[in-house]
Amino acid sequence: MAQLGSAHAWGAWGRRFKSCHPDFEGLLYIYLMFDNKKLISKKKPFFKISEKLEDFLKTHDRWIDDVISYDDLLRFSDSINLYDKKNKDTLWVRLIFNESERLEIDNNLKIIYTLLHSDGNPSSIPYLSIDSVDYCTFGNSKPFRVKIRNIVNDNFTYFYIKKTDASRVYGIEFEHMLSPRNLNFLVNHSSLVEEHIAGIPGDIFIQDYLPKCSEIQKAQIAKEYVKFNERCMIRLLGDMRSYNYVVIPIHDFDQVIYKIRAIDFDQQCFEGKFSVYRPQFFKENKAMMDIVRAKLKTDSITQYKIEERSTISRRLIISDERMKLLIGIMKDDTVSIKENVVNLKKEIFKFTNENSFLECRSMGDLMEKTLKYLKRNYQNVSLIDLI
Repeated sequence: MAQLGSAHAWGAWGRRFKSCHPDFEGLLYIYLMFDNKKLISKKKPFFKISEKLEDFLKTHDRWIDDVISYDDLLRFSDSINLYDKKNKDTLWVRLIFNESERLEIDNNLKIIYTLLHSDGNPSSIPYLSIDSVDYCTFGNSKPFRVKIRNIVNDNFTYFYIKKTDASRVYGIEFEHMLSPRNLNFLVNHSSLVEEHIAGIPGDIFIQDYLPKCSEIQKAQIAKEYVKFNERCMIRLLGDMRSYNYVVIPIHDFDQVIYKIRAIDFDQQCFEGKFSVYRPQFFKENKAMMDIVRAKLKTDSITQYKIEERSTISRRLIISDERMKLLIGIMKDDTVSIKENVVNLKKEIFKFTNENSFLECRSMGDLMEKTLKYLKRNYQNVSLIDLI
């Protein structure tokens, strides 16, 4: 049994359990609690890039000059609603630009693509075509989605242009350093360019694909969801409702396995409720949590949480200098409101009984204490004793 103040408290709900399994056994109770109570009730503001963060981004080749801005793409003349195969509104619209502006916009978008994927080498521009520019009318960020195609072989991909938000920048950087996959982006004071993350949106996967999965596949998905839930909680990435992550099918010998990856990072360290940083508490993810309860036993859940914490701790050690620099900048930056910082540090203290969290004055302080706490426990003790 773990002692008070040990890291097992990260897996508890409201009090310190002996193991992490009560998180999943108590789901029905938890859903009843949150069914009529929104975890996120207010629209998150956008935060500006500070001078220190700008210097960090330039040092790590993330900064871009103003080639085309988010506001430039708002100058469309008309739009067409986009529907899926079931004739359901996707909440995306296809944009139509005046011919006089279209040529300039297309050329600038091609330049953006080369900067994102080939360090600005212009040799491929004659072979690129901008097939479409779509605009999302739903959510906080309202991104533009650009489809770009190689006219020689018809291979295509997407990238996104969003309003600059320091919260999202921190979130992408943490994803780059702490998650299983790297993430490429470019940013300036007006616009943020993100590469496309391929996969099946979580809400579509739950509705159309999950019911068709075999029992073995469902067990594997449950394992990945436990790890994804743990990763989001540790790095304080919030609002992972089903439409904010993708499920990635991977063919492996004679089977298909699944990985889960976040695709939206604007809720990095903003909200004051600890439950917002735990995907398991969103009712949109109930189907995922149902298969966790059905397929995994206590020991398996414990094992997968340990594996994820170990993996994050190793990545943290490898990226130590870059992470320290980023956290140092974030500590002096504003990415939330005081009320949220005060509430979140109290809630994390209740889960960990670690007094150092109560000393935090910013979200950067909380990230620093969280990662130090994880790294210290990983290096000094066996993780099996921390659950």
